[in-house]
Amino acid sequence: MLRTTFLPALAACGAAASPAASRPANLDAVLREQTQQLLDAVTAGDPGVWNRYLDPQVLYVSEAGDVETKASLLAQLKPLPPGISGKIEIGRFEVKSFGDTAVVLHVDEESENYFGHALHAQYMTTATWQLGPGGWRLIASQVYASLVDPPAITLPAGQLDDYVGTYQLTDAIAYAIRRDGDHLVGQRTGRDPQSLRVEARDVLFVPGQPRSRKVFLRDDAGRVTRFADRREARDVIWTRR
Repeated sequence: MLRTTFLPALAACGAAASPAASRPANLDAVLREQTQQLLDAVTAGDPGVWNRYLDPQVLYVSEAGDVETKASLLAQLKPLPPGISGKIEIGRFEVKSFGDTAVVLHVDEESENYFGHALHAQYMTTATWQLGPGGWRLIASQVYASLVDPPAITLPAGQLDDYVGTYQLTDAIAYAIRRDGDHLVGQRTGRDPQSLRVEARDVLFVPGQPRSRKVFLRDDAGRVTRFADRREARDVIWTRR
């Protein structure tokens, strides 16, 4: 993505110069315009806009979990290389003003052409801006990359049956998997059944839960004996009865 490679798009914006009760009528429009300027500067590789709006002590957490400084952010702003182009546009946009401070939430839609491949990403950002002698400056920001389900593949019924069975976590907690036609259904003790989809052989996921995977493990004979309930590299092992 544009932001992953070059710079997370900024959660921009301003705030009211007085308490919320006297909020200027055009505040949202002003802040939205400033935010879009910052987003446009990402794809243009223009550090000038960011230099103008970033506080020298800004605390910025990128979607990759990196803590950035003003200097490190400005250093990442460079023109896109040949073969890559794109734009970032604001979708949802909300401002909460607290005197000379404002908290902004905005969701950005990123469209990218990556060497002929059309890509799309969505980012949700919160930002804190403060009014000072030089105008509104960003003092803190955190970017969250919205997660989506991976593409699913179809396996033959015989391969799906490899996963059918009951897997135990404790004596009282189990996860039962059954085949329902051309797909699998899983159900944990005391919970509703959930559809399972196949990302790759031996890797399953629950639609709507893109942070987690069920990674099935086999013995030397190729029989499924366990699965790792994996959430961001952390595994909980369920053993087949």
